[in-house]
Amino acid sequence: QEQLVESGGGLVQPGGSLRLSCAASGFTLDYYNIGWFRQAPGKEREVVSCISGSDGSTVYADSVDGRSTISRDNAKNSVYLQVNSLKPEDTAVYYCAASLDGLGCLTPSWEYKFWGQGTQVTVSS
Repeated sequence: QEQLVESGGGLVQPGGSLRLSCAASGFTLDYYNIGWFRQAPGKEREVVSCISGSDGSTVYADSVDGRSTISRDNAKNSVYLQVNSLKPEDTAVYYCAASLDGLGCLTPSWEYKFWGQGTQVTVSS
């Protein structure tokens, strides 16, 4: 059974850092586009970052660009999202998702095939 499991969320003070992990089981992540999304209470889900399965190219939302890094470790069948200089507005449930769509990181969210259950990130003093 194909599954994605996120971990690494938690409560962190403003200015802190978190490294979110997305581990796959039941399938190999190697050629999948992996997106990180987040949804805050009362807001729509938004894409945070993506790494392409074809060439490893990366994309970041303006809101996290310059303070985030997405990476993948195919040996561990995992993808990571490092977010630094966290702000209260980063508070959300973070999800990872996987897609084989040929559009790469231009793939719309509804075309992602597998989704994790999410991990809560709360930025507060």
